[in-house]
Amino acid sequence: MLRSNLNDIFVFMAVVDADSFIAGGRALGLTRSAAGKAVSRLEDRLGVRLLNRTTRALSLTEEGRAFYDHGLQIMAAVDNAEASVADGAGTPKGVLRLTLPDAFGRLVILPLLSRYLNAWPDLQIEVNFTDRLIDLVEEGFDLALRIGGVSVDSGLISRVVATYKAVLCAAPAYLAERGEPTSIDDLSRHQCLIFSSRTQRQSWRFLDNDGTWVKAEGRSRLRMDSGEAIRDAALGGLGITLLPEFLVGADLAAGRLRQVLPDVDRGDVKIMAIYPTRRLLEPRVRRFIDLLVQEFGTA
Repeated sequence: MLRSNLNDIFVFMAVVDADSFIAGGRALGLTRSAAGKAVSRLEDRLGVRLLNRTTRALSLTEEGRAFYDHGLQIMAAVDNAEASVADGAGTPKGVLRLTLPDAFGRLVILPLLSRYLNAWPDLQIEVNFTDRLIDLVEEGFDLALRIGGVSVDSGLISRVVATYKAVLCAAPAYLAERGEPTSIDDLSRHQCLIFSSRTQRQSWRFLDNDGTWVKAEGRSRLRMDSGEAIRDAALGGLGITLLPEFLVGADLAAGRLRQVLPDVDRGDVKIMAIYPTRRLLEPRVRRFIDLLVQEFGTA
């Protein structure tokens, strides 16, 4: 019974991480139907609804969010249990090759790299800072961190290691000139600064009063492939943007940016760890993922 319970929990975690029953089930070798039955079985056992389901999207309920946070701790405990019996060959060494989002990598991850290097003197780290999606296998990277629920190839594993609140904001000067939106529909009359690259384009979704996710139909004359450049454009009064709080928190506190539609639920921004599928992860990769989960898993 315990093993069955754990399997259902792992399926639930995979579905949330992938934001899809199909992709979450596929990550564990299950069909969409089997993944859906596992989550329903878990909800029945707990006596609460964990996921809101619509034809367009999934979203965590309040109980589901709390259970997901506990699930991260369970997965960390499993990782620690595996590491405890592999310590003899578990010393990180060699070169850890990382590709990180530019702003998140420099602001959040770079301080962790100093600690990681100090802990493992036989280790070297090479870092590529970019907001574009790259081919990990072709370009020889051990691990990528990416912002948002990005889709991954079948030969890759993805795991949520942190979540941040998404903040809709603009410069006070822009709001003074163009007026402040009072509803999601009002965004259609504003300039929206969005992330866009050759391989992906950001869409803005908000939780409506009836519990469904609504896509904002804002105009976007300026699109960029850098989160920090979008932040700079917002500071320059060029429009409204939706960015994670780690990137705009200081600007909001200092009054350089002001939150827009603060009562509208924008959901969380997921930070995904993506790495090639391997039966045994190299210690330099496994222990770095452990560090990320330890640092951000309960945030």
